[in-house]
Amino acid sequence: MQQRQILRLLAIGVSISSLVFVGCSQQRRFGTEPQTESKSNPGIRVLQRQLDVPYVPTPQPVVERMLEIAKVNRHDVVYDLGSGDGRLVITAARKYGARGVGIDINPRRIQEANTNAKEAGVTDLVEFRQQDLFQTDLSSATVVTLYLLPRINLKLRPKLLQELKPGTRIVSHNYDMGDWKPERVEQINGSTIYLWTVPEKVSENSRS
Repeated sequence: MQQRQILRLLAIGVSISSLVFVGCSQQRRFGTEPQTESKSNPGIRVLQRQLDVPYVPTPQPVVERMLEIAKVNRHDVVYDLGSGDGRLVITAARKYGARGVGIDINPRRIQEANTNAKEAGVTDLVEFRQQDLFQTDLSSATVVTLYLLPRINLKLRPKLLQELKPGTRIVSHNYDMGDWKPERVEQINGSTIYLWTVPEKVSENSRS
């Protein structure tokens, strides 16, 4: 009798083990166990990075005034660093016929900006690049627009002065460039707009 009970318990144990094994196999088969994101997907890699600046779009009236202050015209190439939904370069293209390049590290923003450019009918004048703004070649810009953060502006300043041609206009929404005195400061709807022009001669201290 005792022997029969032992055999029965062993049989139950084997059945339970089989069920657990089958259950685990089904999880692997149907992908219900936690998945790790593919490292081969560059879009996922970008999203995993900590973004330097949170996405907060510049209000359209401020966009309009930034372009007016920079005296944008159809001969300009406007670079917007941290371009978000693309509104600034799209406005420059639509209103002034200027060419524009938007730089943003977030692929979702790039996709949104391309959709907006298509709807505005300016895809022949603008492009959006998924890039780190510190790795972007800015040498072809005649106007650069920013809505970043104070520490990012300061970190970016040497690059701007090294790569931009003399006479290039830089317009920033809300944040200055430290001890680089702006030529113009204007208030609009609670926002501050700063304007600088890259000088003919740049001191070595400013370049570093």
